[in-house]
Amino acid sequence: MKPVRKLKRLNKRADFSNGLNVAILASGNGSNFESLVKTTKEKKIKVNIKLLITDKRGAFARKRARRLGVKDIFINPKEFKSRLEFDKKIVKLLHKEEIELVALAGYMRIISPYFVKSFKNKILNIHPALLPCFKGATAIKDAYEYGCKVTGVTVHFVDEKVDHGPIILQEPLKIDSGLTLSKLEEKIHKIEHRLYPEALRLLSKGKLKIRGRNVKII
Repeated sequence: MKPVRKLKRLNKRADFSNGLNVAILASGNGSNFESLVKTTKEKKIKVNIKLLITDKRGAFARKRARRLGVKDIFINPKEFKSRLEFDKKIVKLLHKEEIELVALAGYMRIISPYFVKSFKNKILNIHPALLPCFKGATAIKDAYEYGCKVTGVTVHFVDEKVDHGPIILQEPLKIDSGLTLSKLEEKIHKIEHRLYPEALRLLSKGKLKIRGRNVKII
């Protein structure tokens, strides 16, 4: 497979002078969203974080988007009969906005196979554990309560299964004796805020090559 950099342009007449067009999907606080926006600007990564989509009207990520000057769109899932219909609405919007890459940042909905196929190898996710261990929404707490000596953070491509797609980057974190759960969460978030922008940088520069489940940095 060719490097991921060669993403299909959705409209030949579109202006991509700011780089890769990215949409971020979030449901809550949005700290990873803000980290991606700030880091891409400060380090001049060739991406344009064009859009934030949320499924929660009161998500704090929306306030962050307005402060950072990123277009913010709320889509109410209750207005749709099924997950598929909801995702079709999002995919239609992404195409309209000429989005080339999607990054999930605390997005608490399982996306449909339709969505995944519409943006195959163009959806990223960050997970607060070393996959394949501790999948799901409570990964930090689960690893802590299990008594793990090491946990960490994973950035991966999204496929049709939950927390399953090819792994791009991982970073371990030692759980020292006496470390509280809240302190562990802080440490995990610091790694996330560094690792996710790095994965986006590598992808934007065409440095990632997918072969089956393996992602090679070239």
